[in-house]
Amino acid sequence: MELKNDLILRAAKGESIERYPVWLMRQAGRILPEYRAVRNSLSGFKELVETPELAAEVTIQPVDLLGVDAAIIFSDILVVPEAMGLTYEMVEKRGPWFPKTIRSKEELKYAETDFNIEDRLGYVTEAIRITNKELNGRVPLIGFAGAPWTIFCYMTEGQGSKTFSVARKILYTDPDLAHELLDRITTVTIAYLKSQIKAGAHMLQLFDSWAGILGKDQYAEFGVKYIKKIADAITEVPLTLFSKGAFHSIVDLANLNCNTIGMDWQMDPVSFREVIGESRTIQGNLDPAVLYGTHASVEDLTNKMLHTFKSQRHIVNLGHGVYPDIDPEKVKTFIKTVKNYEIIY
Repeated sequence: MELKNDLILRAAKGESIERYPVWLMRQAGRILPEYRAVRNSLSGFKELVETPELAAEVTIQPVDLLGVDAAIIFSDILVVPEAMGLTYEMVEKRGPWFPKTIRSKEELKYAETDFNIEDRLGYVTEAIRITNKELNGRVPLIGFAGAPWTIFCYMTEGQGSKTFSVARKILYTDPDLAHELLDRITTVTIAYLKSQIKAGAHMLQLFDSWAGILGKDQYAEFGVKYIKKIADAITEVPLTLFSKGAFHSIVDLANLNCNTIGMDWQMDPVSFREVIGESRTIQGNLDPAVLYGTHASVEDLTNKMLHTFKSQRHIVNLGHGVYPDIDPEKVKTFIKTVKNYEIIY
């Protein structure tokens, strides 16, 4: 199906664009009353993730209501460990909870790799197919997965954490176990991402939300090493790597087989561009908290950010996911400001 708006794909590939494309991480849901209406009609978050028709509906809502230049499939990074055999619960006001964890070689039985992706994650690929049909080429659809290190954190810790000390402990006390589990996660993630491409995802993003809790050497060994395997395997569509807080590893990531590197809001676009050069597209990086301000301040700070860009190779986004209590009208001001900005070099 021919796309009517392919700005984000052209930006990712380094092709000419007439304006910067814009979308938001976590745009599918969270801030929209229309999303909450769907969510509140169900038993829980996981029912929405696992119901393709409804996942497609909330995926499309930001395209209709906010005017973003791409949709991102509504799902969760934790569908991968669940498909592998480590089930999780989404506890209200607490986040993900894994009744079982993997902290020993005996518990690797909860990390299966020999299964058919469609059998266990077919609800995601079906949601992609439905979404593309209903979008009818208006904008591209982004697929995604969690990076192996971030998935490892949840599979070993069993819940969210500020330090993920259990996960980090394993890196020192049983590195062989760590590498075995990371390798299994990587194998399944590659198969999962390829199934998303086959279903119709136009580009992919890999989220490494907990990259910043590791030092440079550890992240090279237990993070970048496995991202590289995924990046080398994904050749069919543009790939974005977003490693939050990994300031020390930007060059390592930019040297991988990817199109785009994501910045969090603590990174400086000018310095970032100087470090990675012109061979990669940058994505980001307005501080999500800016959107709590007035419409005038949102417009002013968005323009200030845009003025720092020194290349057309840029996809505009926030430096992390949009916060759930942000006014959708402020988001619209952000998007409108980006769309009205004239690229001049």
